[in-house]
Amino acid sequence: MCFSAEMDLAAGAVIAVVGVDTLRHAHRARDVPLASLPLAFGAHQLSEAFVWWGVQGDVAASTGRAALWVYLLFAFVVLPVVVPLAVLLVEPDGGRRRLMGRFAALGALVSVLYGASMLSGPVSAAVHGRALSYRTGVPYGGTVAALYMVATVGALLASSHRRIAVFGLANLVAVPVLVFAATHALTSLWCFWAAVASVVIAAHQRAPLDPGPSRPRRHGWVGGFAASHLRP
Repeated sequence: MCFSAEMDLAAGAVIAVVGVDTLRHAHRARDVPLASLPLAFGAHQLSEAFVWWGVQGDVAASTGRAALWVYLLFAFVVLPVVVPLAVLLVEPDGGRRRLMGRFAALGALVSVLYGASMLSGPVSAAVHGRALSYRTGVPYGGTVAALYMVATVGALLASSHRRIAVFGLANLVAVPVLVFAATHALTSLWCFWAAVASVVIAAHQRAPLDPGPSRPRRHGWVGGFAASHLRP
């Protein structure tokens, strides 16, 4: 999946359909940022099809370059801020919202680091094996990527909504595995994460009143997560 322009088109179209349905179930204004993510993920995957075509010389160089910037800006500048904030807005517990605010602040730092590095350039995309490899020029890339994961996955784990928190727990396993298995093509493999995330968000919007028990302050953050989400 997402190993060619055609696969990106197919993935983007399917995720966009999920996104439209998800938005239909956003009944409160504070639900809209989270419910909008699947549709944004779909558009993100569609933009990568043009990156493929640009690399392969099938579209004008300017079109491929514009698609490259759209793809990278959304992945590295928009998402590290939007994901924590979107989860924060639907969180009913005040203590967890404050924790998510810290993750959002960390995401903003990550966004600035990536954005500044990309503006100073160079950024590029190239075919690596059967996937696309991206260069953003960010220094200490491994450290910044780890901070990215803490900001986004940490916000998911802090949620009192069971589906969101369990998805965050799954990311603790899935993301390091993806990094280990396909370091150079990780960004191109984004569609796997986007597809799963879109389904989770769609399920949450269809059953928005599923916060689960919320007692993080009695047990501490780790104990609170276990008590709220992992008990039978």
